[in-house]
Amino acid sequence: MKVYFLGTGTSQGIPVIGSNHSVCLSKDQKDKRLRVSVWIHSDDFSVVIDCGPDFRQQMLQSKCETIDALLITHEHADHTAGLDDIRPFYFKQGDIPVYAHERVLKNLEKRFDYIFALENRYPGAPAILANEVKENENFKVKNYLIEPINALHGSLQVFGYKIKGFVYLTDIKTIEEDQIYKIKKCKVLVINCLREEPHNTHFNLEEALDFISLVQPEKAYLTHISHLLGFHEEVQQKLPKDVYLAYDNLEISI
Repeated sequence: MKVYFLGTGTSQGIPVIGSNHSVCLSKDQKDKRLRVSVWIHSDDFSVVIDCGPDFRQQMLQSKCETIDALLITHEHADHTAGLDDIRPFYFKQGDIPVYAHERVLKNLEKRFDYIFALENRYPGAPAILANEVKENENFKVKNYLIEPINALHGSLQVFGYKIKGFVYLTDIKTIEEDQIYKIKKCKVLVINCLREEPHNTHFNLEEALDFISLVQPEKAYLTHISHLLGFHEEVQQKLPKDVYLAYDNLEISI
């Protein structure tokens, strides 16, 4: 199984529009970050977690040709605004399975009502198969077991996902012990790390590293990165052994 980092940036991406910050002006491709998302795939399996506003560009860059399911962590725009761009997959495959919390599905239905419409559908609109994800209830996509991990993004509930030995958590600030237990000593942990300064709804660098020490994965990758964290190469040099700063278009094997 492989994991392709489609985007590793925070909600504004890097470079930030109109910013003269030194990281936003960097020539290093690893400092250019689309909105956060991953593609998990093997010969018989293809799942994308989140579809932000850069979804179309990410699909073209990664050469992803099929999607067995789209997993959504939460409803914020940087994780869902690209939903309309599932159209090419819909035209090839039919209705696209989407997995999310009931609250998130209702939010998407309000914002993308034409996708959810059952009557008088707009010609060319995509359609989905909505699947509710519930806390502590595993589900399968093809023959792959997927385990939802419940966490909080400030006061907002978010889901992370565990697939085999891979755990993906983004936009988290707090997580309960019973959920941490599910992911301890996993093969690969991906966790959000916004910047060095504390933030109300995201892990900063210190919190992310403390969480990695608690979970003890074989390897960990930081994502959902702000330009305020610093230059990729400089930050990477400061990280502990087996902790890596993820970057766009990085692909790893699990």
